[in-house]
Amino acid sequence: MLFIQKKLRKLVKKSTFYIVGRHAVIEALKNPFRRVIRVFLTEESKKQIHKESPNTNILKNVTIFYKTKKELDKYCSREGITHQGMVAEIEHLDEISLKGYINKNINRNDMNLVALDDVTDPRNIGSIIRSATSFNIDGIIVKERSFPSESKLLYKSASGCVELINIFKVSNVNTALKYLKSKNFWISGFDSDGGKNFVENDWKGKNVLLFGSEGDGLKFQIKKNADFLFRIDIDSKVESLNVSNSASIVFHHINQKINNK
Repeated sequence: MLFIQKKLRKLVKKSTFYIVGRHAVIEALKNPFRRVIRVFLTEESKKQIHKESPNTNILKNVTIFYKTKKELDKYCSREGITHQGMVAEIEHLDEISLKGYINKNINRNDMNLVALDDVTDPRNIGSIIRSATSFNIDGIIVKERSFPSESKLLYKSASGCVELINIFKVSNVNTALKYLKSKNFWISGFDSDGGKNFVENDWKGKNVLLFGSEGDGLKFQIKKNADFLFRIDIDSKVESLNVSNSASIVFHHINQKINNK
């Protein structure tokens, strides 16, 4: 469940950025905690919005501009993605404190968080966010400096799921892992050199699922903070899996284990 930190809105105006794509825009409009400044729509895409949300006018109080498909192309031509007739200018959500979330849920016996160690590709991060939301992961920990928080690619790849999951931005992933260990979380790293197949674990209790960068995997210093190193067994003809594919496999398996208890 999405955790929203209650706090007074700052008087300073937040920066805005653009997102594109049907799911990304519609979920942003549905999110009561997301401020949508304005939307750019084709006439056809307005009909799609009403079809998606027939009982609620999610365009209420939003400034709407109607554009042609060609006019909207300029918002995403550099990234090589399609806008599907929908573009929105939005504000950032309020930051969510990892410690605040853990303290609020201190009595939970089972929890699964994801930590990304220098995963920087927006498509991979967006896909991980989408999979994590699909398989009931409680939140994702990212390094603030390397998280592309205004990436159209990320929002499009996440297919609206940025609005549906907790994303914890931290200055140092190692520090966050040490904190979570002190709160009785098991830290499980996923690495091609892992000594045990991850399906052999029972995945009970509180877990942090740790994934490394696209090229180099988990850094040595990060591995030192892991309680376990697991591998995903694949056919020997294939060298490795993409990090977002690996994450999806793990999330699905753990979700199945939890649901079949």
